[in-house]
Amino acid sequence: MVAGGRVFVLPCIQQIQRISLNTLTLNVKSEKVYTRHGVPISVTGIAQVKIQGQNKEMLAAACQMFLGKTEAEIAHIALETLEGHQRAIMAHMTVEEIYKDRQKFSEQVFKVASSDLVNMGISVVSYTLKDIHDEQDYLHSLGKARTAQVQKDARIGEAEAKRDAGIREAKAKQEKVSAQYLSEIEMAKAQRDYELKKAAYDIEVNTRRAQADLAYQLQVAKTKQQIEEQRVQVQVVERAQQVAVQEQEIARREKELEARVRKPAEAERYRLERLAEAEKSQLIMQAEAEAESVRMRGEAEAFAVEARARAEAEQMVKKAEAFQLYQEAALLDMLLEKLPQVAEEISGPLTSANKITLVSSGSGTIGAAKVTGEVLDILSRLPESIERLTGVSISQVNHNKPLQTA
Repeated sequence: MVAGGRVFVLPCIQQIQRISLNTLTLNVKSEKVYTRHGVPISVTGIAQVKIQGQNKEMLAAACQMFLGKTEAEIAHIALETLEGHQRAIMAHMTVEEIYKDRQKFSEQVFKVASSDLVNMGISVVSYTLKDIHDEQDYLHSLGKARTAQVQKDARIGEAEAKRDAGIREAKAKQEKVSAQYLSEIEMAKAQRDYELKKAAYDIEVNTRRAQADLAYQLQVAKTKQQIEEQRVQVQVVERAQQVAVQEQEIARREKELEARVRKPAEAERYRLERLAEAEKSQLIMQAEAEAESVRMRGEAEAFAVEARARAEAEQMVKKAEAFQLYQEAALLDMLLEKLPQVAEEISGPLTSANKITLVSSGSGTIGAAKVTGEVLDILSRLPESIERLTGVSISQVNHNKPLQTA
């Protein structure tokens, strides 16, 4: 207020509030939380938290959240937040995962809680899993199983060590035996090399000795061959002289033969050749004449065969016309013409039978008459059989009446 050129300042009363930036240690307990497989366990973790004063945004958020609250109240809010995240993570993990990998559990709680508390202006400095326990001895059973596994691994390790020792011992024995075999093989190789070299030397000595023997025999053979060649040359000269004498004799005899034999023989040969040519011409002419005769005879026979075939064809046509004209009469004529042949065929077996034995019942004729009667009886039934086969009745034939069919 300004009055009379003077300034008066009126006092202003302000209220000051403070917020603690100290690091708070929180004991985060989660009692009897059911894990992913339904096993209840209790977990205790230690967390270090503080309000971040260096970051203006986080400090402003903390002021909005915690101005007017005591340090215990701020610690309680942070503790409840951490405990909730701890319980949630326990519910998503198994007891084995929490027990065996505590680092993983701590990192997950730290990560999730930090992302939530940062909005309140609180930063999580650290989080450590302090203790895990349960009231049903589940963890104790896991310890027993682990102890048994360790003991089993120890037994397996001891057995493997013994096995490796045995393998090394067997390998050492094998190497010893192999070294012994190699030594024996080297000795055998040395013996073999000695025998091969000795055999090579023996072969060379024997070869030289054989070459010397062969050279001697070859020289002897050459000497004999030279002697034989000289002897053969002498014989060749002698035979050449004999051949010359024989050639002179042959020339003389050829001249004599020429004068006495060849000239007359050539004249006779010429004569015989002329005669042979004449006979050849005569035979050719005879063969041509016979061929012409055969051809003409063949044409005559062919004409005769053709005429006979034409006549038979005309006869067959006439027979066919007659059959069409007379029908039953022609058929009956043919049957009557063949009846003697049928009777001859029926009685034929009797003519070739050597012996016939007849059995009689005591009535009627006996003897040859019996046989004749049997044949006649067969012949008497022949018209009836022909009538059944052809339909023509022979018994009703009458020259004055037309034929009737049954």
